[in-house]
Amino acid sequence: MASTKRSNAQQLRDCLEDDIINGRRLPGERLDPDALGRAFNVSRTPVREAFQQLVASGLITVSPKKGTFVAKVGIDQLIEMFEVMAELEGMCGRLAARRISEPELAALRVAHERCEAAALAGDTDVYYYENETFHDCIYTASHNTFLASEARQLKQRLKPYRRLQLQVRQRMHNSLNEHHVIVEAIAKGDAALAQQALCDHVLIQGERFSDFVSSVRRMEAPAGQAG
Repeated sequence: MASTKRSNAQQLRDCLEDDIINGRRLPGERLDPDALGRAFNVSRTPVREAFQQLVASGLITVSPKKGTFVAKVGIDQLIEMFEVMAELEGMCGRLAARRISEPELAALRVAHERCEAAALAGDTDVYYYENETFHDCIYTASHNTFLASEARQLKQRLKPYRRLQLQVRQRMHNSLNEHHVIVEAIAKGDAALAQQALCDHVLIQGERFSDFVSSVRRMEAPAGQAG
């Protein structure tokens, strides 16, 4: 499996994401762009791009004349966003099952295989990016550009939290098993199953809800009080 090449901005964003979602950078903490540039040996441009991506994900905020700060996470809003994301993904899956072309189905199977290789390697970071490609194949196969655009925008907003879930034990392997059901449902043209499987895949409920809330609360806990 070819490795996923990440730009300097992506690498910096990923490191900051990790620090924020694992509580190493706390809500309200100021981020110094010059210090980050020196620490990661990059120019101001990748730092600025990383900040823009993190603002889009809601992990940081920019206050004019004051600086850039780690944002406070609202669990209730996140759960509501995941509910909407699940419905959008389900709709994409239903339409893809009806409209997917043979080349698009082949691309979806390749994306699934790349996710499988990352899972077998135990690499959550690679799985995170291959998983994005997998879902994007389904958005494209829906042949509804408005729906695909809305799904992509919300997915961008939730990226750090979808990534956070992969750190929960066995979640990556469970996700891969869910992908298999989704691929087969779409391949068979079973629109109802594809819709339900994708909705369940994204929706945070049951034990996943408890794990997710626990993870987000660790993000918000002051240093020394996490755990």
